[in-house]
Amino acid sequence: MKIAIVVHGRFHAFDLARALVARGHDVTLFTNYPAWAAERFGFPKERVRSFWSHGVLSRANWWLHDKVRFPYFEAALHRMFGRWAAAELGRERWDVIHHWSGVAEEALCADRRAGALHLLMRGSSHIRTQRRLLEEEERRVGVSLDKPSPWMIAREEREYALADYIVVLSTFAYESFVAQGVPREKLRLLPLGANLEQFRPPPAVVEQRCRRIEAGEPLRVLYVGALSFQKGFWDLVAMVRRLDGQAFRFRFVGPRTREVEDVVGELSRRVELLPKRPQGRLPEVYAGGDVFVFPTIQDGYAVVLAQAAASALPILTTTNCSGPDLVREGENGWVLPIRSAEAFVERLRWCDAHRRELAAMVRRIYQEFQPRTWDEVAEDFETICMNALRCGREGLSRGR
Repeated sequence: MKIAIVVHGRFHAFDLARALVARGHDVTLFTNYPAWAAERFGFPKERVRSFWSHGVLSRANWWLHDKVRFPYFEAALHRMFGRWAAAELGRERWDVIHHWSGVAEEALCADRRAGALHLLMRGSSHIRTQRRLLEEEERRVGVSLDKPSPWMIAREEREYALADYIVVLSTFAYESFVAQGVPREKLRLLPLGANLEQFRPPPAVVEQRCRRIEAGEPLRVLYVGALSFQKGFWDLVAMVRRLDGQAFRFRFVGPRTREVEDVVGELSRRVELLPKRPQGRLPEVYAGGDVFVFPTIQDGYAVVLAQAAASALPILTTTNCSGPDLVREGENGWVLPIRSAEAFVERLRWCDAHRRELAAMVRRIYQEFQPRTWDEVAEDFETICMNALRCGREGLSRGR
């Protein structure tokens, strides 16, 4: 198949594109990353069409917005990329165009007589569900959070209507669309994967972890991801407060958002805080942990969970992400309610009190609970496309 992947950034698009090329498909990546940067992630630069100046402008605008509350020119930036992508896509014919939501409307509204299949990738829950959850979190923490704007909600809902199918990444995200009235037949579930060659540790690392656990050393509790209230930072802080000085050592790895700065100062005395690490250095980060916590309020997937699973770490996460799809209760981790720091504290204390069982879980994860590979993800994406192309798109609403 001749496939275009249209993404305003990187996300998981580069991994998917690379795996599709390996399966023999003709893939072109439309992105605001420069071609040389795409090549760093293993995707050939000759297959990249880059709107790199948009990337520079977008990153600069977001940095200013996050640091000094400079206005974020959301509409202008998204329309700019959308118009560029529509013009580039219109130069040739495609079998499949896989759009990222938020920058797809212009291409979806363009002349489509060529008959390409249009898929819309939504990386989070339905945008109205996301907005509601973040409004609730905003009231809980007493801090203003970045949320989907009314303009973006309206734009994405137009994209939902225009696309042939909406691709979501977890059962949680799938059900959020159903709850908002989107027909199930318009949804396609595509769980993501991990680079097992990169993240699967050697046996010595696993045994070293098990020896630490069984010897009664302080449990190393690891979190990887943005330090933000959307990712459950308020509950991370509550865990640290409840367990500080006991048999735990906390390490949080990721970029800090402006919204959490007032709380980070307190944590710096109790938690090892490390900045964001390049993906190539993440395996050593996971190797140093004993259990992985991710108390997110909402995520479409959370690729760090797949990375943690590949690294043989027991996982404690919430219902509002890919946790229910990845975690078998008590076998490779636990799925807990959102906004329930006490449930995380109780489970971490169980881990401390049941060292032998925890070490056995680590060994079991290493042997039995490896996540999907990117080749498996690409194979499922291929099946979605082939079935749709074979059956046609009769009966699907375009909202036109």
